[in-house]
Amino acid sequence: MIKKNELNIEEIKKLIPHRYPFLLIDKLIDIIPKESAVGVKNVTFNENFFQGHFESMSVMPGALIIESMAQSAGTLVMYSLKKNQENISVYLLTVDKAKFRKPVCPGDTLFHRVIKKQNVKNIWKFKCTSFVNDKLVAEAEVSAIINSVI
Repeated sequence: MIKKNELNIEEIKKLIPHRYPFLLIDKLIDIIPKESAVGVKNVTFNENFFQGHFESMSVMPGALIIESMAQSAGTLVMYSLKKNQENISVYLLTVDKAKFRKPVCPGDTLFHRVIKKQNVKNIWKFKCTSFVNDKLVAEAEVSAIINSVI
């Protein structure tokens, strides 16, 4: 795999096993392998979760914002290690210090900045911040574990 600064959706699908409706990033940009990247999620009204969250105002669930952050971090890990989903996978291990600052609504584009804090053996920890129009909407620390696929 040739190192580059951006991954499109097809390249992401080769790295992580998530698929519609649970693939929650559209591309990965500003990649610095083993250090940081920015995951991009275009939020549209067609997302299945908007059918029930909420009737009076469509808001992306906070748990899915965290999942989108984690997918961004997991994609960075898999890309950095030159792995693919056929021989190894990355799993969410912990979520800490999660805070939601502003609602995320249809038409927004989420930018998840994921920065590696620590990597010990097969466990990676990231500081994640999510922005819409340069405004902080969510933040969390997530850790992930790398496991061989059985």
